[in-house]
Amino acid sequence: MRNHPPDVAAFLAVGSFAVVGASPDRTKYGNKVLRCYQQHELPVVAVHPKATVVEGAPVFATLAAIPGPPRAVSIVAPPAAALAIVRDAAAVGIRHLWFQPGAEEAAAIAAARAAGIAVIHGGPCLLVALGFHDD
Repeated sequence: MRNHPPDVAAFLAVGSFAVVGASPDRTKYGNKVLRCYQQHELPVVAVHPKATVVEGAPVFATLAAIPGPPRAVSIVAPPAAALAIVRDAAAVGIRHLWFQPGAEEAAAIAAARAAGIAVIHGGPCLLVALGFHDD
């Protein structure tokens, strides 16, 4: 495993992950982030309101629908959805959020921190932090 900055190392140490904004489209970052977790053999589920299968991972419509919710979430969704995602994460007790580049929204980041959730934002991307190969 690589030598990560403390916030990234703490996120990865929790060992239970979800990707909100996972996409069945392999050209989208939501798909690549999910595949990155899979490439590193990390336990991950997909969150997508309409998809039923994404890269063979279990797919749930919301964070609340995941049985025994993950402890850490990568967000790869439009910034307009960020605050609702933070509220959902806080409601199910998720303590770590990683806003992938392009998913950040200032009010959502502030709300997450106010709820006591550890937040990574403004880079780096999970794909760079872990290493990703697009196969």
